Amino acid sequence: MSSSPAKVLHRQRESENSPLKNLVIELSLLFLSSILFALSFPSFISVWGWFPLAFISLAPVFIVIHRSSWPKILLYGILYGYVSYALFNYWASTFHPLAIIILPTVYAVYFFLVFPLLKLCDRLLPRYGYLLQLLVWIAYEYLRTIGFLGYPYGIMGYSQYLFLPLIQISEITGVWGVSFLVVFPSVYLGHALKNGISGFREFIRRHPVSPAVYGLLFCACLVFGFFAESDYSDEPRARVALIQHNADTWEGGVDAYERNLKTLIRLSRESLKENPDIVIWSETAFVPGVDWHSRYRTDQRRYQLVKEFIDFMTTQNIPYVTGNDDGQLERNEEGELERVDYNAVLLYYQGELKKTYRKTHLVPFTENFPYKKQFPKFYQFLVDHEYHFWKKGEEYTVFQGPDFRFSTPICFEDVFGYLSREFVLRGAQVIVNVTNDSWSGSEAAQMQHMAMAVFRSVENRRTLVRSANSGMTCTIEPSGRITALLDPFIEGYLVQDIPIFDGVTTWYTKAGDWLGIGSVFAGLAGIAAGVILSFLRRRKGKVN
Repeated sequence: MSSSPAKVLHRQRESENSPLKNLVIELSLLFLSSILFALSFPSFISVWGWFPLAFISLAPVFIVIHRSSWPKILLYGILYGYVSYALFNYWASTFHPLAIIILPTVYAVYFFLVFPLLKLCDRLLPRYGYLLQLLVWIAYEYLRTIGFLGYPYGIMGYSQYLFLPLIQISEITGVWGVSFLVVFPSVYLGHALKNGISGFREFIRRHPVSPAVYGLLFCACLVFGFFAESDYSDEPRARVALIQHNADTWEGGVDAYERNLKTLIRLSRESLKENPDIVIWSETAFVPGVDWHSRYRTDQRRYQLVKEFIDFMTTQNIPYVTGNDDGQLERNEEGELERVDYNAVLLYYQGELKKTYRKTHLVPFTENFPYKKQFPKFYQFLVDHEYHFWKKGEEYTVFQGPDFRFSTPICFEDVFGYLSREFVLRGAQVIVNVTNDSWSGSEAAQMQHMAMAVFRSVENRRTLVRSANSGMTCTIEPSGRITALLDPFIEGYLVQDIPIFDGVTTWYTKAGDWLGIGSVFAGLAGIAAGVILSFLRRRKGKVN
């Protein structure tokens, strides 16, 4: 006996509203978004990344936020944060087994907080909540770059490092303007598809203004970018030699330090055949502390290595830059002298140490944990697992090169816009990043790092060069164009003529992260306005 049409329709509706079916759909959407997010950047599939995916990568997330219940949204935030960053920063496990647990866990906590806020935007402003979601997302991206846990990896704008016409607006907005352009399609599509394909056309018909304004803004940014990309061929130039010795300098002890020094000297001498004006080694390329072992000589073998290093520098008639462990005797809180170590950069010229820069923004957990008193057991846990802690530097050092001034953000310091901006404000004409990413064993990890460095060039309109011990050693023009790139995981050197350009001081250099900060306040104001409007609607409903 056949069922009646009414019974068939009832069964279809029950199937559509099945909790299990909804759970499967929502989980599938979250996993899809996690994969698209990871692939938008340099990844385990493409070391250059598939940047067009970024424009739609978050759409499944916003669909889930629209359709899920409040209890589930908390769990979904945890799940998405952990999975997306486990896929995106998969290479963290090679640094330390704990890293691939700690890092995704931090983002699980972040999204545990962010997902409910995004859903609140949808509930408070049912018609235009997607615009408020956009502000909240940019605010979240900005806030997670500041403080002890600051970590800019995964900011959506960074996925566009190869899209040169688009990223030129960074000289005005920083990376946040690019993130606005990248995230908008996802929040819009997420709202349009919240009820499936069936409601898509109706949503487009009722919301034509937002995509039209976005399209005009996007085109305007491309036009700006086309004219902003300058030719720097007529600028004064300097020839730099970037040395890539392809070794994790912390591994192997004194014997390894000696081998690395011989490699660095050999590669440097080979590069001198191309008449560079300056030679640049990578982060902690030479490990034994030059200053410490010159003065205290607590270890004879390390002292002999330091002496060999200084003897070589004495024979050179051009400046050398190298990363080094700068050990110092300083008084602790009890007034007692103790050794502290800085992750530092040294400028040597004619055998003399001219100036030192000490890293000011340390990597959380692995280089710095300032909460020893509050969490003594966790601090000891990190120490027991061989994390190396440094002391934080205080000065934004500007070095005087042969014919130009430069500053040296160390390792992941070049992923923070504020640091390079501070160096430029103090007179740096070139940004020199020295880094050690060899521990990752991953070309994708090194490319993700370099992709963020591109924005430092555009934001400040300064040439940026990177000397990395295993990659990515490269030169980047003030337009963000990568002009030379040494193959990763090889011994070699890169000698390039770079433009010395300081003809403009950009709006970003002057005003900093104004758009990121503004998004925080605008997002809070939007949520407050939504709460007030919701209260007024309910009050009006009760009166009627």
